[in-house]
Amino acid sequence: MKEIDKIAYLRTEGGKILSTKSKGKSVYYIPGGKREEGESDEETLIREIAEELSVQIKPNTIKYVDTFRAQADGKEKGVIVKMTCYQAAYEGELCPSHEIEEIRWLNYKDIDIVAAVDKIIFNYLLEKGDLE
Repeated sequence: MKEIDKIAYLRTEGGKILSTKSKGKSVYYIPGGKREEGESDEETLIREIAEELSVQIKPNTIKYVDTFRAQADGKEKGVIVKMTCYQAAYEGELCPSHEIEEIRWLNYKDIDIVAAVDKIIFNYLLEKGDLE
C-alpha cells in the first residue's frame, strides 16, 4: 500500500476552517503539502503555507493536532494520504499564490466539497466544537 505523506495547516475561526482550491481541481483541501527531502514537519508547514497562502507561520506557535488517513483524492484505490495536522499563528494577509485558485472559509455544511481525508478532519473538528 502506498502512502502519501502530507503536512496540513488547520486554521479555524468562528466555526469555519481555512480551505483552498488548487487550479484545475474541483474539491477544496486543507492547506499544506508534501515535505521536501530532509525537511521536518515544521519546516514543511512553514514553506508550504508561505507558498500557498502568502503568509508567514510563527514558528514558536506551531502545535501538533493529530494525524489522519484516507484514500487519496484522484489516486488509484489503495493509495492513502497521511495528513499530519498542525495549528499555528501567522503574520501577513492571506492571499492565494502559485497553484492556489481560491481561499475560502468552510463550515461543516461544506463537507461534500472537500477531499476524503478532509471529511475525516471536518468530523473531528465538529466533535471538538471547532467547526459549525
